[in-house]
Amino acid sequence: MHDAIKNYEDVDSWKTVIFLYNAALKEVGTKLEILNDEFQHVHQYNPIEHIKTRIKTPESIVKKLKRYGYETSIENMVKYINDIAGVRLICSFTSDIYRLGEMIGNQSDLKVLSIKDYIKNPKESGYKSYHMLVSVPIFLSDSVVDTKVEIQIRTIAMDFWASLEHKIYYKFEGNAPDYISRELRECAQMVAELDDKMLSLNDAIQACLVDESITDEKERLDDITANVIGGRRSDKSNEIIGK
Repeated sequence: MHDAIKNYEDVDSWKTVIFLYNAALKEVGTKLEILNDEFQHVHQYNPIEHIKTRIKTPESIVKKLKRYGYETSIENMVKYINDIAGVRLICSFTSDIYRLGEMIGNQSDLKVLSIKDYIKNPKESGYKSYHMLVSVPIFLSDSVVDTKVEIQIRTIAMDFWASLEHKIYYKFEGNAPDYISRELRECAQMVAELDDKMLSLNDAIQACLVDESITDEKERLDDITANVIGGRRSDKSNEIIGK
């Protein structure tokens, strides 16, 4: 992206950067919708409940740069802030998260730059999510610009907790009392237990459906066999009567 920006400090460069990030969101969003539609077509199941996209606000970018110890500039923004363009995928079950991560990683025109698995390794606050930093090529009239997009994949329960945790900490500006942090960690554990139970329930339902399918198929084959055997017996009886 650096080559697409001639002067990092002017207004046109800012507009160019935001244009590229918006284009990257469109590219990634379209890919995810196609993957979801394909999964529905093949498996009669949608792993993605819904998709959220956003471009980080200038205020948030400046705060993050200062927190990282960098000067505020478009160059540093592009180089050091990886979540300016963000996509959030909300799934039903934790198994969907890793399935989607694998599907995204298999896209030939997406380059996976890094993965942070906060499900297997939650943050101290209790935060859980699966983060993928990818690079997507944006084809312009005279060049191709690789642009970074962060993809976060969560269950509905994880997203519920993360949204409320963000609102609570935003009110305290990162200095929440200890008892608040403790209560949030306990809620995060409840959310994890809920996800586990819902996944187990879904697995049990799928197993029942498979058993019913096998039973139905067996009954169908039994009916076919009975009809064939019955038909043959009828033909033989007719032959004997004819003699």
